[in-house]
Amino acid sequence: MNGKKILFVSSELVPYLPENEVSLMSYETPKMVNGNGGQIRIFMPRYGNINERRHQLHEVIRLSGMNLVINDMDMPLIIKVASIPKERIQVYFIDNDEYFKRKGTFLDKEGNLFPDNDQRAIFFAKGVVETVKKLNWNPDIIHVHGWLASLLPLYLRKLYADEPLFADSKIVTSVYKKSFEGELDQDMVKKIAFDGISQESISQLAEPNYNNLLKVAVDYSDAIILASEEIPEDLQNHISNLEKPVLPYVSLQEFEEAYANFYNTEVLK
Repeated sequence: MNGKKILFVSSELVPYLPENEVSLMSYETPKMVNGNGGQIRIFMPRYGNINERRHQLHEVIRLSGMNLVINDMDMPLIIKVASIPKERIQVYFIDNDEYFKRKGTFLDKEGNLFPDNDQRAIFFAKGVVETVKKLNWNPDIIHVHGWLASLLPLYLRKLYADEPLFADSKIVTSVYKKSFEGELDQDMVKKIAFDGISQESISQLAEPNYNNLLKVAVDYSDAIILASEEIPEDLQNHISNLEKPVLPYVSLQEFEEAYANFYNTEVLK
């Protein structure tokens, strides 16, 4: 991995959110790359339940101040950064008061999905791309973790298809076990189509559930990592029918060599 640039985009990350499969692997994988001489950037949403004072987040004025258009609404993009203690790893946070100030990640106090999770996912994907463009940092690999980040491959391959910064970037999506029941907003397809992305290319999102979100993610990725032991059968079958490199599940204790080898021999070949 020496000298390779890898952009990690995740919906969850320890130590900023509680530990689960997504948040832990979103930390361990860049840590591994960093330790093997790779260059990394990590992006995640700045949820309202992240303690900014404790984790010493601060706004980066030169990266903030842009408005992103989401479903015909101008939404200000705020970029904050923090460093993971001991690791010398910097994390970029995508923020917006309307979408991320509330004290929750994906669910309200009653345990229901936030009704605007679809718009939050769109904002996050576009916010990451626009910020990386401002950084003028061209990644060799873009590695996506978590369903809220799952629109990034679609946006990179469709809306930003002509962006030279990402022309040679390979996209890897880690697929985890099903993490929410139900569906996002039924008008999600229309909101994505507002950005000039054809409805045909996202027809699966007519039913915007977990499996279909991940199907869209893997369809526009170059390689896939099965990051949980139990992947929904419907999603597993979809992946099996794709002619793309797939890394089967490996445990946390064994992942370092497997991931590094997959990056080098299957993704960057």
